[in-house]
Amino acid sequence: MTLATSVDALHDDARTAQERARWHAVASEHGIASLRHTHWLDDEFRAYDDAPGVWAGRGGRVVGRGLSPDEPDAELVLAPGEEAVFGRLLLRALDRDGAPALRVLDPEAPTRVRLRGIHSFADDDAWVLRGAFVPASDGETRVVRSVDGYEREQPAVGTVALTIGGAPVELTVSGGSRGLSAVFADGTSGADAYRFRFLPIDPPDAEGAVVVDFNRAYLPPCAFSAEYVCPLPPAGNRLAVRVEAGERLPDVAPAGEGDRGDTN
Repeated sequence: MTLATSVDALHDDARTAQERARWHAVASEHGIASLRHTHWLDDEFRAYDDAPGVWAGRGGRVVGRGLSPDEPDAELVLAPGEEAVFGRLLLRALDRDGAPALRVLDPEAPTRVRLRGIHSFADDDAWVLRGAFVPASDGETRVVRSVDGYEREQPAVGTVALTIGGAPVELTVSGGSRGLSAVFADGTSGADAYRFRFLPIDPPDAEGAVVVDFNRAYLPPCAFSAEYVCPLPPAGNRLAVRVEAGERLPDVAPAGEGDRGDTN
């Protein structure tokens, strides 16, 4: 199954509102696939690819100068998560443990222009499994490693115990009262699917019971742009079994093919 390649097409077929929202989040003008650059900043103002003006980091914030010819010394200060629009570009501030970065989202980025859809496995009720949430001990921490090699220590949330293919599994999860999530790899990873995927899990009930629906597995942002710094699966979340459920791979046109059209 492949998610349709435009928002209009999704409105015209039998796809669900959730699927339409997913495609819009990925492929709209400033969606996930439009990230062209993540520029890590220091305290020296420099010019960066595809960004107007010059930029530096200051106190965890992103600071730009030279953004208006009428006010060359005026500064734009963006706190983490704040955004500014310049033409068709969207500039977004990011902070990772005190290290600021400027993200440049561009509708003309090849990662967006060449994106035609999202390949998924067919829904299969066999991949809706029962499990039990086991909370972490007070003060327990875990190390999270990102795709760029960066490591950070954060409070542990717990694990979800379940059985997959007859074998017991304990998925390390993050999240809280509003829901849990896991980063996992499996036997399809790197072959029939991206090298890892994200899995949302609804909050456990009062007894700790959870429903783990692998049909909800979805691709991380770094599947659409290498400029993201997604977390990698911990060792216990690397499954030997093939999980043939959820999103698999982006459907990307070969380099040189024409624009698939605007999906905003």
